[in-house]
Amino acid sequence: MKKDIKMFNNVKEIIYNSAKEYSKNIAFTTKIKVGEEIKYKETSYKELLEDVNCFGTALYDLGLEESRVAVVGKNRYEWVVAHLGNLLGGIVSVPLDKGLQLEELENSLIRSKVEAIVFDEKHKENIEKIKENGKTNIKYYISMGELEGFENVNNLIEKGRKIIEEGNNTYINKQIDSDKMGILLFTSGTTSLSKAVMLSQRGIATNIYDMQLVETFYSNDVNIAFLPFHHVFGSTGMLVMLACGVKTVFPDGLKYVKKNLKEYGVSVFIGVPVLIDKIYENVYKEIEKQGKEKVVNLGIKISNFLLKFHIDIRRKIFKSIIDGLGGKMRFIISGGAPLDKEVAKRFSEFGMHVVQGYGLTETSPVIAAEGDDFVKPGSIGRPMKHVELEIVNKDENGIGEIRVKGPNVMLGYYEDEERTKEVLKDGWFYTGDLAYIDNEGFIFITGRQKDMIVLKNGKKVFPEELEILINKLPEVEECFVYGMPEKEDKNDFKISVKVVINELAVKEKYGDIEEAELHKIIWAKIKEVNKTLPQYKYIKNMILTKEPLIKTTTNKIKRNEELKALNIV
Repeated sequence: MKKDIKMFNNVKEIIYNSAKEYSKNIAFTTKIKVGEEIKYKETSYKELLEDVNCFGTALYDLGLEESRVAVVGKNRYEWVVAHLGNLLGGIVSVPLDKGLQLEELENSLIRSKVEAIVFDEKHKENIEKIKENGKTNIKYYISMGELEGFENVNNLIEKGRKIIEEGNNTYINKQIDSDKMGILLFTSGTTSLSKAVMLSQRGIATNIYDMQLVETFYSNDVNIAFLPFHHVFGSTGMLVMLACGVKTVFPDGLKYVKKNLKEYGVSVFIGVPVLIDKIYENVYKEIEKQGKEKVVNLGIKISNFLLKFHIDIRRKIFKSIIDGLGGKMRFIISGGAPLDKEVAKRFSEFGMHVVQGYGLTETSPVIAAEGDDFVKPGSIGRPMKHVELEIVNKDENGIGEIRVKGPNVMLGYYEDEERTKEVLKDGWFYTGDLAYIDNEGFIFITGRQKDMIVLKNGKKVFPEELEILINKLPEVEECFVYGMPEKEDKNDFKISVKVVINELAVKEKYGDIEEAELHKIIWAKIKEVNKTLPQYKYIKNMILTKEPLIKTTTNKIKRNEELKALNIV
């Protein structure tokens, strides 16, 4: 076990410990643009706690103790202050997806019974309509930045500061009930389908401790907050960084990833596979552009050989590749969907540590992960220390459903006993994910139970497995594998794929090509993919499109929506 990792009961204890241990460390760097001039505002751990306590004190002054407060907006410092302001005062924090349309946003605010909302100025129009409609319980509308007609975060911080100076420490002295609902989080999906997950602060704190046991974060690391904080993987990831004294910076957007990595000297990157694949794609394009494939492959052979003798020269040999990612990148964490084995392997060969984790909103979120000294490409590692994991209802290949127990498991779905009973049975949470465990204890996810295509002969096909293979084709931007019911027998399926064309790659490679011709080229390549698969998994049908797939804000395909669009359900 690693030394000096402390176990805490709640988020308040974690933040207070960090403010003491890493008092002068920078917690967040915020870029401020004033006309053409760019400035950077750095907030230390000590200042972060002060801001949170001042903001929380102002919330109490508004009468929001023991209430619920929603937070909606892009990743920014004020989002963090609002979320922590809730948690450190025992207020239920309700992070909402910044991509929600008006009706869904309003519905979530009604369902969660919040009394205040902290919002990004970009949501002004929707917030004004919600205020006008008067259907919610909201008494206070608080803007993250200055906005005419609204209270704002910085103003409340100053109000709270004065209240504390006058000797009012009610908020600061608040005792947290670690086992009560601390966060109410909506899962991805449309309003009618999204589930409101009740998480406790103990569950979050335990998960943060477990993550530190298997991954190493240094207090001089720099993390870039790419994953949306409204997503549990994003917000718990942010809290892990705060527990370890790490500096967090905010990206300018997907287009500026490369620039931001260099600008801030980013060393830690937490992302979903689609982001990590994009970074890898850019690295590889650069290698091809410079005609260095042979040199790189030789370098990999040499460094892999030397690694057998515990001589690690990867970061020296591939310095130019690491420099292309800002020069400091050392650690990449992937979660949310399966990461391509080849991508994970390559990053590791270049001298960057890549691990894959797995979890759900309902489990605060991490259930299993690879660690510093146990990595197996393609797997999701082993269960976290406080997670009891079993594979149940196994088939002849040892594949069955993952079920878990532990303090990180949700308290249930808010006001939805029926759905709670479906997944929580005798203390076990049934994930709906299918997997098997190998003889070394590594877990391999094969797919979602509900997405699995069961053929008439009983054979099972997991769409994600095939999607990873097809997404490797340069002509493919993304794809969706599904079962097309056979005309003669609706209970049997033809494995089919909807391919979104990578227009830029196609243009570069083929110029102005006719779609019928492109169809032939991609279909020929898919036939080559088929040759690497058992016959029952062969893709027998393909449609091409330029329209992106329907996805959640965390880039997961909304499979049911896609099937509806294809008139299959």
